[in-house]
Amino acid sequence: MKDKIFGVLQRVGRSFMLPIALLPVAGLLLGIGSSFTNQTMLETYNLTGVIYEGGTLYTVLDIMNQCGSAVFNNLALLFAMGVAIGMAKKEKEVAALSGAIAYLVMNTAISAMITARGGVEAMAPNSTTSMLGITTLQMGVFGGIIVGLGVAALHNKFYKAQLPQVLSFFGGTRFVPIVSTAVFLVVGIAMFYIWPVVQTGIAALGNLVIRSGYAGTWIYGILERALIPFGLHHVFYIPFWQTSVGGTAIIDGVTVQGAQNIFFAELASKSTEVFSVSATRFMSGKFPFMIFGLPGAALAMYRTARPEKRKAAGGLLISAALTAMLTGITEPLEFTFLFIAPAMYAVHCVYAGLSYMLMHIFNVGVGMTFSGGLIDLTLFGALQGNAKTHWIWIVLVGIVYFVLYYVTFHFMIVKMDLKTPGREADDEETKLFTRSDFKAKTGVGPDGASQATGSSDPVSAMILRGLGGLANVSDVDCCATRLRVTVTDPGRISDALLRQSGASGVIHKGNGVQVVYGPQVAVIKSNLVDFMDTPEAAALDLSSPAGTAPTPEKEAEQKPSSGKQDTILSAHMNGTVVPMAEVQDDVFANCILGDGVAIEPSEGKLFAPADGVINNIFDTKHAIGIQADDGVEILLHIGINTVQLGGKHFEIHVNADQAVKKGDLLVSFDMDAIREAGYLCTTPMIVCNTDDYQSITALASGEIKAGSDLLEIKA
Repeated sequence: MKDKIFGVLQRVGRSFMLPIALLPVAGLLLGIGSSFTNQTMLETYNLTGVIYEGGTLYTVLDIMNQCGSAVFNNLALLFAMGVAIGMAKKEKEVAALSGAIAYLVMNTAISAMITARGGVEAMAPNSTTSMLGITTLQMGVFGGIIVGLGVAALHNKFYKAQLPQVLSFFGGTRFVPIVSTAVFLVVGIAMFYIWPVVQTGIAALGNLVIRSGYAGTWIYGILERALIPFGLHHVFYIPFWQTSVGGTAIIDGVTVQGAQNIFFAELASKSTEVFSVSATRFMSGKFPFMIFGLPGAALAMYRTARPEKRKAAGGLLISAALTAMLTGITEPLEFTFLFIAPAMYAVHCVYAGLSYMLMHIFNVGVGMTFSGGLIDLTLFGALQGNAKTHWIWIVLVGIVYFVLYYVTFHFMIVKMDLKTPGREADDEETKLFTRSDFKAKTGVGPDGASQATGSSDPVSAMILRGLGGLANVSDVDCCATRLRVTVTDPGRISDALLRQSGASGVIHKGNGVQVVYGPQVAVIKSNLVDFMDTPEAAALDLSSPAGTAPTPEKEAEQKPSSGKQDTILSAHMNGTVVPMAEVQDDVFANCILGDGVAIEPSEGKLFAPADGVINNIFDTKHAIGIQADDGVEILLHIGINTVQLGGKHFEIHVNADQAVKKGDLLVSFDMDAIREAGYLCTTPMIVCNTDDYQSITALASGEIKAGSDLLEIKA
């Protein structure tokens, strides 16, 4: 249960990155535009003669200011779309559209309820706002996140929904915005009653945070850094930056919630004299350790490197240090700490927390988009003037931090003999480490694995085969009734297979083919796109010539000149023979990948059925392809739907392109664990180039030993 919750939180955190990634460009527009249209700033730098209200330059800058503000003012909508995209498994563009529609519907429903209950005057003070011209509750980005998560759940459940024939046009992806509209109309009505209670709780939490003072800021800074290895830091700081947990302020008559929102609202306001430190306490602490501290640590690693490796280490460390200073991107350095010595990272977290606390103590009012580099410091600190931001303290504390990080890390590296870049063994590469390196070593951190299920789909397999195999398909889309596909080689398309898959017609237009399925085509397209991400789809390309079934005319031409010879394949494992037609999977039972035979194993070992070369080892370790010396193309597939195990319980004993002999051990696997996970161990042996042969016949039934004659192939 803990692992499942952790995994969901990681996905949620990653889904926040899309809307967050919009902030730098919006912040750049807002920072430049507001800075050079602020009268105090213009007077401070004697620019009033060049930039003045009504002038062309002032107008352009004011436009930049307003455009940047537009992003921050509508972050909730962007989160609704961005989270839906991030959490959706497939057809992400549909999830984005549904998120936008659901957000508008929810807030419109809330607006109608406010009107019905007496209007804004009847609501609690500062509990309402205007969003996209809609009077609604003050939900901030929480409203967008709620919509995004809800729409994603609906999308993942219904994007392949099949409706009755009379309504089939509205099935599949078209059903998602429909069901989202209906659900969030109800959610909007419910939120009218629920959110005020939630808002009261959030306000109480925000007051607790404010009362925590400097100690609370220190703890915030420690936790913000400590959660980075787990990929959960976005989940942690978003409530502080974007909701009333991080504070509430009234700016130019408008109630603003969230530390970052407060800062940028003050930045956009021409009446701001001093930035609110109660908001920037959750941001300004990054600047000293990112611009000064981490470069000090980089210098310590350079100075302690071995002389013969110092040049190579220096190039890497200088680049990483400059990246941290300019942009606030610290991953190469921080994950090098984590990879080599977690104790270094623990010290870094404590120092980071102290940096946040010191900026709070010195009343530093510098905000940021999402990084703490020189770019943000210049835009949101220096350009605003020291009177408004007290940014000079960042430099003063930063100089101390440079020395502190250098001394501390130099001592730790030498005392603990840490193998930082340039101190590794002669035969080891000098490198900085990344998030993926840390993930590979520890298993900790965001999982970037594919979400493809790998479930078998005989109809999609037939369609893909009819289209010439995975390698022949360059684009897949659909209209109201037709699957629209762009292929590399139109000559590889089999109309017969496409019609067999349920198509009522096939239309060829150059490299484009339109396959007519009717109003249910949206579901067919989604299924096909999902299937194309599975190993079974890749296996189709093992077939000759390119995963397609030859037409009868071509078949008559190919078989006499195939050059193949009769051959016999031996049993690939110990167990009981299972005819292909009895395998409990339609793809195998219908011989869509090719004809062959299966074995229900009595031992968790897979052996080579013939001499040949390993031409394909699936990443999930459950399947292996062999090009036999006599021309037979063999696919050995351990279990049914075992691709979903992601390689668990399998051990590969061969390498790609390795020559093998009949009887060589290829894979060992834990049958009990696989069965306990809910999967069958039935293992088909498939002749992928079945169409090159006259017949494929099983020679045995019942119990069989590995190495015994099993399959006769007649050329």
